[in-house]
Amino acid sequence: MPKIDKPKILVVNDDANSLFALTSLLAQWAEQECYEVLAARSGQDALRQVLMHDFAVILLDVNMPGMDGFETAEAIHARARSADIPIIFITAFLADELDRLKAYQHGAVDFLFTPVIPQVLYAKVAVFVALAMKNEELKKQARQLSQRTTELTATNQRLTREIEERKSMERQNHAKDEFLAMLGHELRNPLSAISSAASLIGLPGVSADGVQRAKKIIQRQSQHLGRIVDDLLDLSRAMSGKILLNRLPLDLSKLVGATLETYRATGRSTDYELVQDLDAGWIDGDSTRLEQITSNLIDNALKYTPAGGRIEVRTWTENDDVVLSVRDTGVGIAAELLPHVFDVFVQGSSTLDRSQGGLGIGLSLVRRLAELHGGSIAADSQGDNRGSTFTLRLPRIEHQVVAPSAPASHGEHGKPRVLLIEDNDDGREMMSMMLNGYGYDVEAAADGLLGLSAALRYQPDLALVDIGLPGIDGYEVARRLRADPATRDIKLIALTGYGLAEDLRRVMEAGFDRHLVKPVDIDQLMEVIDTCARVPVRE
Repeated sequence: MPKIDKPKILVVNDDANSLFALTSLLAQWAEQECYEVLAARSGQDALRQVLMHDFAVILLDVNMPGMDGFETAEAIHARARSADIPIIFITAFLADELDRLKAYQHGAVDFLFTPVIPQVLYAKVAVFVALAMKNEELKKQARQLSQRTTELTATNQRLTREIEERKSMERQNHAKDEFLAMLGHELRNPLSAISSAASLIGLPGVSADGVQRAKKIIQRQSQHLGRIVDDLLDLSRAMSGKILLNRLPLDLSKLVGATLETYRATGRSTDYELVQDLDAGWIDGDSTRLEQITSNLIDNALKYTPAGGRIEVRTWTENDDVVLSVRDTGVGIAAELLPHVFDVFVQGSSTLDRSQGGLGIGLSLVRRLAELHGGSIAADSQGDNRGSTFTLRLPRIEHQVVAPSAPASHGEHGKPRVLLIEDNDDGREMMSMMLNGYGYDVEAAADGLLGLSAALRYQPDLALVDIGLPGIDGYEVARRLRADPATRDIKLIALTGYGLAEDLRRVMEAGFDRHLVKPVDIDQLMEVIDTCARVPVRE
């Protein structure tokens, strides 16, 4: 038990002899009863002592010159801190009833008459000393209890916080586990189709039509795998702030219109009523990323809308924003899911056998890309089976007059001669066959040093260079080609699996003209080759 300070007794008497007699009498029991005795010669002196100390009891002489005992008692009890100190009046004569009443009105708890009987004094003082010690002990226990309560409250808050954090981590881990299971499902499906189609091509007796269908399956499923990888990489870049936007003034309505035409041309919207209402609205944005946003929103509507449903795509200007809205009549979004639809890996359905498919990262990517453009994306739904609406808002800019592009000019010698530098045997063979199929004259090399020799010997118009080459990498190949007067005018296109902004910077610093991320879509590759062939050589 913590140590309790000794209670204090104050003796107030203007007579020195009486004061000495009382203090001496009390002092002989002080050690036994564990208290201290203090003395005061006047009412003013008593008030000073009360300001400095707390007392278990005050023995106060009634008849004192100047400030008598009643006035002193009144002044002591007028102060909040000393209002409850018990006072025993000491008087040399028997007090009549009026004096007793006056004393009690001024806070007296008892009277002692002189000459004081020691046993009576001891009995009275011992009671108040014991009471003071008990009160002090209770106060300390109350303080300890309050401190303990504070500690327990803090501990409870910490435990509650830790429980919530643990639950959050468990939810995140569960979401990640579901995502990995979904990723395995989404990767195995196209890989299975590709493997089966490749095996079918090699079987004897397969018709030409069967071979063509197998080839289309391989191409379609390879593109699907590429989109999955692109989505994963794009989300990673977006979350880490490493997406580099190539921003130009553009009319959002035209971009959205072109995207919808692609859906119609490829037959992806055949089973739906696809309605568009597109008003012009100019923004400063990256056309590739904005097309990605639009496609993800439309894909989401198609994915969660049964065949025969209606999908409305609108663009308009509203104050300082250009707005894109995609509304569907599909399954809708549950109220508990609505606040989380843009969180990573969240989907309306998590079963592996669901018809919709997908990794649950498309809307997360949409939100991040919108934020990178200085815009926002919001979702709204009235509940299950009541459809949903996604609304994109982007900062509006003034209308831009676009100069007509110059007509493409073709070289008089036909298609450019192409050098392919690629260390992967299968990739090199397939790319060469594909380019030959499109009418290009192709020379291939398996590493960087062989590529440099081929460039001097073959003198191509354009080189496709893999970055991760053995011996010397693609960066060094580009630097050496640019440093040699015989090869410095070759157009250089980097082929790499690295697509971060830092990778693009390194590619351009090494001397490349363009940067393509594997797997490369054949139409995109043909467009880039054609564009590079039409650009004048570097000075």
